[in-house]
Amino acid sequence: MVENDENNSVGRFDVSSKFMRVLLVIVTALLIFAGPTYFSYLLFNVLNVSYIASIAAGFALFIAGLLLMLFLIRKKIIT
Repeated sequence: MVENDENNSVGRFDVSSKFMRVLLVIVTALLIFAGPTYFSYLLFNVLNVSYIASIAAGFALFIAGLLLMLFLIRKKIIT
């Protein structure tokens, strides 16, 4: 039976591969920076969603990015 190291896989994600690490860092940066700015703009101006809902969605994406960054720091992918 193959034993998995605690840092090698999380659920279905194999965070030991370099591709997955880079992808997770890029997704984290997009969620933190593009979530509250460009996504809110897209919702409010292009899709005509209310201002409060667009800001709330941007804030939710920002929080998701921070949580993903916390996960990456704890797994020592970001040092």
